[in-house]
Amino acid sequence: MPPLTPDALWDQLQEPGDTLYVVLIRHALAPGTGDPTNFQLTDCTTQRNLSAAGRSQAQQIGQAFRDRHVVVQQVLSSQWCRCLETAELMDVGTVEPYPPLNSFFRDRSTAEAQITAVKQYLLSQADHPGVTIMVTHQVNITGLTDIVPQSGEAVVLQVEASELTQMGQLRPELSSR
Repeated sequence: MPPLTPDALWDQLQEPGDTLYVVLIRHALAPGTGDPTNFQLTDCTTQRNLSAAGRSQAQQIGQAFRDRHVVVQQVLSSQWCRCLETAELMDVGTVEPYPPLNSFFRDRSTAEAQITAVKQYLLSQADHPGVTIMVTHQVNITGLTDIVPQSGEAVVLQVEASELTQMGQLRPELSSR
């Protein structure tokens, strides 16, 4: 099935019916690559964080969901500060940290286990229709979908009992009408 256009994706998210859709969003703009060598999960000052443009981008992404009246059932986020801040600034629901969405950019040894955990979680939720947002990192989205998203870009998946189907992508510049 060819990817849906952004307008068709928004239509699906607005009226999910009996289907679960997952919107995998790469955190908003955070200049640089990876994290500093002194990175600590519990200390945002040791991490690569959102820029002013990234904070604005996160707010615009959330506004796109609100403008289209997309009801979000759940918002899960990596524990990295740039992901949590993106999810919070989107302001589309209560944000829950979800460790399997944490970056494995530095330590690829956890990649397979994290990808498997996310897939298993999503498949276990197939009978809970609606829209779930997961804010995470490029490596995680690429590991799940083979797509390399830019900052703020989303990949939309349809969840069925036994499979995840890629429906298409929403780019930040296409998020606002």
